[in-house]
Amino acid sequence: MDRSPVLNRKTCIGYKTEEKTVIRGYDIGELAEKGYGFSDALFVLFQGRIPTENEKKMLEYENAEFLEHSMSPSAASAICVQSGRPMLPAAVAAGVMTFGGAHGPGAAHSYLLVNILKRAQEEGKSLDEMAKIIVDEHIEAGHPIMGIHQPQHINGDPRAIPTINKAKELGTYGLYQELQEELLKHFNARRAEEGKEPLYLNMIGAGNSSLLDLGFSGLAGWIIGVLARGFSCSCHAIEALKKKRAWSASVKEPMVQMLDLSMIEYEGRPDRVVPMQEEREVYAEEELRNGEWEKWNL
Repeated sequence: MDRSPVLNRKTCIGYKTEEKTVIRGYDIGELAEKGYGFSDALFVLFQGRIPTENEKKMLEYENAEFLEHSMSPSAASAICVQSGRPMLPAAVAAGVMTFGGAHGPGAAHSYLLVNILKRAQEEGKSLDEMAKIIVDEHIEAGHPIMGIHQPQHINGDPRAIPTINKAKELGTYGLYQELQEELLKHFNARRAEEGKEPLYLNMIGAGNSSLLDLGFSGLAGWIIGVLARGFSCSCHAIEALKKKRAWSASVKEPMVQMLDLSMIEYEGRPDRVVPMQEEREVYAEEELRNGEWEKWNL
């Protein structure tokens, strides 16, 4: 029987043999054995390099922040699709498929910043000068500026400024985050001239610019964020499968707007203080011992 491939498959990402799987030249088993974790592997996978310790910490910080955002188009879609009782991955896929032009527009935002920076270099403008030009052009054309404002966090996305501050603390803050802050400054200056209240950075503005500063391409950064949220979509879908009724509707229930924050009825663990890292082991062992977590385990 002819076993020659129908298509010759060439890739620079990785290969496998009977003995090992290699990613960008590194044996992935050896990476794990030597203490390199998931975030390290993402750098190797997308960029072909092992990150510095602080680069890894910054990526972990962002993924932890972006993991869950309660009722948003992605979570609502995963819940709604799971109410029809398809196979679980279909509901998760529905959730991550909502990311695009308005919900988590990571790639489009990246292209905007990359092109602004390129134009500034070509025209010999500083980031401050170029940001003002871009803001004026966008406002006069009636176009929004990505990275600013979040419809649920009207007083500012609580994740955004801490992300900027963490990047400065870890030394990963770079031109893209600086450019995003310049855009915000000039945007709010225009709003002040018009007698309007200021708006604030959202997580795309703060987090996606950070991913660019970490060396990820616009597409890679976008997908990393989408897949981080995919874990949350999975959890919402599992809860809908195990604890909620199919269809999620009856003649007695009015139609509701799923994304309105007033519609979220939280019935989970009460708010808790996050333990310091030096308290982590004792805290985790006590949680395991008291068994309370088992009531909430999905």
